[in-house]
Amino acid sequence: MRVFITGGAGYIGSHIVKLLGENGHEVLTYDNLSTGNRWALLYGNLIEGDLADRILLKSAVEQFKPDAVIHFAASIVVSESVRNPLKYYRNNTANTLNLLEAVSEAGVTKLIFSSTAAVYGMPETIPVSENSELKPINPYGTSKMVTELVLRDMAYSINKFRYASLRYFNVAGADKDNKIGQAYKEATHLITRALKTVKGDQSHLDIFGTDYPTPDGTCLRDYIHVDDLASAHLAALSYLAEGGESSVFNCGYGHGYSVREVVDAVKKVTGVDFKTIEGPRREGDPAALVADNTKIKKILSWSPKYDDIQYIVKTAWDWESKLK
Repeated sequence: MRVFITGGAGYIGSHIVKLLGENGHEVLTYDNLSTGNRWALLYGNLIEGDLADRILLKSAVEQFKPDAVIHFAASIVVSESVRNPLKYYRNNTANTLNLLEAVSEAGVTKLIFSSTAAVYGMPETIPVSENSELKPINPYGTSKMVTELVLRDMAYSINKFRYASLRYFNVAGADKDNKIGQAYKEATHLITRALKTVKGDQSHLDIFGTDYPTPDGTCLRDYIHVDDLASAHLAALSYLAEGGESSVFNCGYGHGYSVREVVDAVKKVTGVDFKTIEGPRREGDPAALVADNTKIKKILSWSPKYDDIQYIVKTAWDWESKLK
């Protein structure tokens, strides 16, 4: 298939581009490289452009004539979204509308959307299913929820248009071949921050909150390896290509690890002890966020290969060790 990918030079997008290329798909990435990297694109071509540039975007879609679109491009830092909500509604909502207009005008009928578990906010029931109420508690989660609602309405009003919205839980790890991985200037993910502490890039690792109603008092999260997430996208692409109806899917393993358990895993994998400092809770952090992944396993026949926190940390460490 011919697949048009926004944000394909980023952490998650580049892993999907790699897997698509390895499976013989033709890929065109559209990315402004604000957080992505040209070197991360191992397959296909790149158009360096912004989703705000409606003329360039429309031209790129029309000329490539994709069979499907995968939309990753977004701002993703929750704390930043609270400080600067307008940035998130402009980039994640308004710019996505530009993409959807270009997709509609070009007659593209299949789209995969990079969504997030943040749409659930602080769910009352764990694990959380796709039928749970959407109650985002920050602009990032709200911006993603709005796009899901727009996609729902598009599928209702536009003949043959179908989408799959994949709600990511905590994505971690790096490419099994150690060719690509996370390379953000300012790390926000727990595992990456812990590994940078191991390297000495920072003096200590902050643990935010130790009084949550969890087994050890720290937050509990569902970590999914980025290569398993990539395979979920290929499964969704096949599902839509075979005529599957529009739907949303949780992307997680169905169980969680606490902050302290992740810290222990990093220390075990690297063989390095490092300093942690326990502090107060961060505003808006749910105690636990774990996926009910029954639906994606059943409907997309998705079967994860890397459900092992030690493996997740090891691949992330192998990659982090390559970075200067």
